[in-house]
Amino acid sequence: MDNRFFDVIIIGGSYSGLSAGMALGRSLRNILMIDSGKPCNEQTPHSHNFLTQDGKTPKEISTIAKEQVMKYDTVQFHNGLVIKAVKTSEGFEIETAAGEKLSCKKLIVATGIKDSKPDIPGFNECWGISVIHCPYCHGYEVKNETTGILANGDMAYEFAKMIAHWTKDLTLFTNGKAAFTSEQLEKLNEHHIVVNEDEIKEIIHENGYIQKVLFHNEKEASLKALYTKLPFEQNLNVSEDLGCELNEHGFIITDPFQRTNIYGLYACGDNVNMMRSVANAVAQGSLAGVMVNKELIEESF
Repeated sequence: MDNRFFDVIIIGGSYSGLSAGMALGRSLRNILMIDSGKPCNEQTPHSHNFLTQDGKTPKEISTIAKEQVMKYDTVQFHNGLVIKAVKTSEGFEIETAAGEKLSCKKLIVATGIKDSKPDIPGFNECWGISVIHCPYCHGYEVKNETTGILANGDMAYEFAKMIAHWTKDLTLFTNGKAAFTSEQLEKLNEHHIVVNEDEIKEIIHENGYIQKVLFHNEKEASLKALYTKLPFEQNLNVSEDLGCELNEHGFIITDPFQRTNIYGLYACGDNVNMMRSVANAVAQGSLAGVMVNKELIEESF
């Protein structure tokens, strides 16, 4: 790194962070992007629903994006893990796991989120491949297949309504006693959506592609795809360290311009929105970069 003080530091070098970096590089800003190199979609085979990039691997898209962003000579990229960020009189100071301390006027947090996966053998190996979170990202590839949803209660019911659009061969795996109202059960039955309360023992797969689900009662169910929504936590402790407000779901609260409640702090990507897609992350990152540059202009003009 050429210096220790930057116009902007971007924490996170995936789609949202890279998009913000491009907007700021083209705005002649001296910026540093810091990334640990461990994206949440690392083992996802293909990315979809992003114009011009449909069907490419996540790695292909991010590699091209990084090459394009790094052509702007005011942009620097640093491999590292940010462990702390605090507000200062001049802006912000961040600290990396290697003990480096860097400062900036403005800070963009594009750190994504950390999924909390269940302790089910086979789940982790299938995550992002055949255990999936979003029908807009993956639904077309498993349309009309034997499909499951791992969830319970109101969230499972609402999720089932959506997934039933992509397949009619659908089972709700509650992994224990079901928590549906009589009206919900009646509606699920009306649409031939099966509710299975058996507790899951293991997911049998081949290279991440589900073959079947085994239950503790020795029963099993053949399956091609399993949808689920996982609990998560922020990768950076923005709430305690920076005083950043989170909503009831744990996402960073931003205004329509990606501004948080802390002046000079912006957030974009999966850490602010449940719509986890490449296209959405790129759009939010671009907006964050533009608005940060506007704020810097307003302060200096």
